[in-house]
Amino acid sequence: MSTTFSSYNARTGEVLSTLNASTAQDIDAACTAAAAAFPLWQASSGAQRATLLRALAQGLETEREALIALADQETALGLPRLSGELDRTAFQLRRFADIAERGVPFEFVDDPAVAGAPPAGHPAMQRWSVPLGPVAMYAASNFPFAFSVLGGDTASALAAGCPVVVKAHPGHPRLSRQVFDIIQRTLSAQGLPAGLVGMVQGISNEVGVQLVRHPAIAAAAFTGSTRGGAALSAEAAARPRPIPFYGELGSINPVIALPAELQAKGADLATALAGSIALGSGQFCTNPGVIVLIDGLLPDGKSINDGFVAQLAQALGGQKPHAMLTQGMRKNFAAGVEHWAEAGATLVLHQPAPLEQPPHPELAQVTAAQFIAKSVLREEVFGPSSLVVRAASAAEALQVLQAVGGSLTVTVWGAQAESAEVQSLVRGAMAIAGRVLFAGVPTGVAVTAAQQHGGPWPSSSRPESTSVGDAALARFLRPVALQDAPAWLTARQGRPL
Repeated sequence: MSTTFSSYNARTGEVLSTLNASTAQDIDAACTAAAAAFPLWQASSGAQRATLLRALAQGLETEREALIALADQETALGLPRLSGELDRTAFQLRRFADIAERGVPFEFVDDPAVAGAPPAGHPAMQRWSVPLGPVAMYAASNFPFAFSVLGGDTASALAAGCPVVVKAHPGHPRLSRQVFDIIQRTLSAQGLPAGLVGMVQGISNEVGVQLVRHPAIAAAAFTGSTRGGAALSAEAAARPRPIPFYGELGSINPVIALPAELQAKGADLATALAGSIALGSGQFCTNPGVIVLIDGLLPDGKSINDGFVAQLAQALGGQKPHAMLTQGMRKNFAAGVEHWAEAGATLVLHQPAPLEQPPHPELAQVTAAQFIAKSVLREEVFGPSSLVVRAASAAEALQVLQAVGGSLTVTVWGAQAESAEVQSLVRGAMAIAGRVLFAGVPTGVAVTAAQQHGGPWPSSSRPESTSVGDAALARFLRPVALQDAPAWLTARQGRPL
């Protein structure tokens, strides 16, 4: 395992500093400290959890200027985007503070005894929720605040009553360290144990593997690639005592556009879609990576879809993506576009840029039959690109969705009027996605009570869970039924011991 690793300027490749990687002893110490902090934190009140979460939000905002400048150096995401992301992160922390203060982590079901013989008769039961224990949290590269050290996974785990050990992403290590320092100062000021939130760092995969293997870890939350998530999920399942692994993985987020909608709004939709594809240099888990078009003709006999593809290519060609997060991602993006071409895709918009420069947008096109037949065309190409899939009918578009298998989102444009065809497309979209949109573009994930950010494999490892929104809390709680409990215990009404 490497003993040191570097922080890089994402725009220039310049080494900003060299850091020490966490050793096996460091990982063990962080997990052991988290386990030691668990009894205190699982017994904490909603008010105490809320006080910590709000103080952490305030800590981020107090050091906003320095944090954003450092994040921009390490990610090249730009000051406006990063400022908005810091605001979102503070909002998430305060939202989970409110959730904890309202008592949501302690909600219970009271099922009084029913006299008589079973099955109608039964003893008195209460169903409580209890925190799982220390959570291993794997930070993402593309959201250095909102899905990183103090992101939604950390916020929801703390609100649930679980300590956290963060595996910081090596793409922004100095920022991670600075945010972790804010956490430690906040814990100290509130008289809480330092081990309540720990952090490990390093570029080696072994750091993450050792963390998920540690016997003190009771659950893991991950945002990243399907390959990386699958490897860690396998490790979590192979432990002597397996643990739940909540992975938000790769996704190609199909957009289905019905012909009538393109005929009515094609130019506007092309502009919106181009902006979504290139947003953040395409480095969003909800990037619209596949555009499914169903054949249709204009009154003059010309193809609606030919015209839309031309409009999209023109709009996308005007986008100017910034540098990608890492050189590795930049190389993988170029390789992904090459794999499309090797699989028979027609490159509609293709202007290769040197690997040391920001990428140009890419747009390719295949038939539905090609897409269904070749799995490489269904792999996520992380960057400012999208693949147009031409379907002859709604039935063939459904086959395209079934070939995708699982996605964080599916967008259906043109479903405003009910019909058998629209019903089938919506049903197919709901079958493979955690979130189905009927307007707008999939980039942008609101932090709300109804949000679902997770879907069937390969978009996530647990399709019943979400990593964004209020329900993210449920990942780190488990139910316990209390039968014929003494009065002093039932009187607590789900409040921790």
